[in-house]
Amino acid sequence: MDTNRSYLTSRPHPWHGVENGEHAPKIVNAFIEMTPFDHVKLEINKENGYLFIDRPQLMSSLPPTPYGIIPRTLCAKEVAKLMDGANKGDMDPLDICIFSERAIPRGDVFLKAKVIGGIPMLDKGLADDKIIAVLENDPLWGDVEDIKELPGKLIKRQTHYFTTYKTIPGEKTTVSVGNPYGADHARSVIRAAIVDYYNFFGLKR
Repeated sequence: MDTNRSYLTSRPHPWHGVENGEHAPKIVNAFIEMTPFDHVKLEINKENGYLFIDRPQLMSSLPPTPYGIIPRTLCAKEVAKLMDGANKGDMDPLDICIFSERAIPRGDVFLKAKVIGGIPMLDKGLADDKIIAVLENDPLWGDVEDIKELPGKLIKRQTHYFTTYKTIPGEKTTVSVGNPYGADHARSVIRAAIVDYYNFFGLKR
């Protein structure tokens, strides 16, 4: 995998071609897939790195914050070890949600985010953690160090979204969301996801 080619000749893959951050797991690069303005589910195409419309949002729930992935991470065996009840990881990049004072109106962008916690989520028995972060140097949230410093109602809103965003009336949900965890555990999850990524793809760090 050649990650040194110029963007003029080849766009770096947002998952594979960009570092997860010089100061990861405390400060990470985040690729934004969705914003609170998106009425369709946007998801990175693992083969070519472009955003695809995965599906229309079946219900009225919209993501409360910009939402995307941390490059060069994977939810696999090591991540699953950190979540009670997980059979294995969902084999996707690690998800991240970012609080920002200013609206971020579009996806397909990168930003630097300070990790402050996370929400444990099981989807069909698979670990699917949602890392919670704040935009680095954000004028309102930039000094927050741990999820417990955020207003509880904001976290409840985030938890409610992940509890319900796949729910279809009349059908049994496959999603289980646990209590939020703090910055220390979130960083452990990111470290595990980085190990899973390099192990799965047979790469050296």
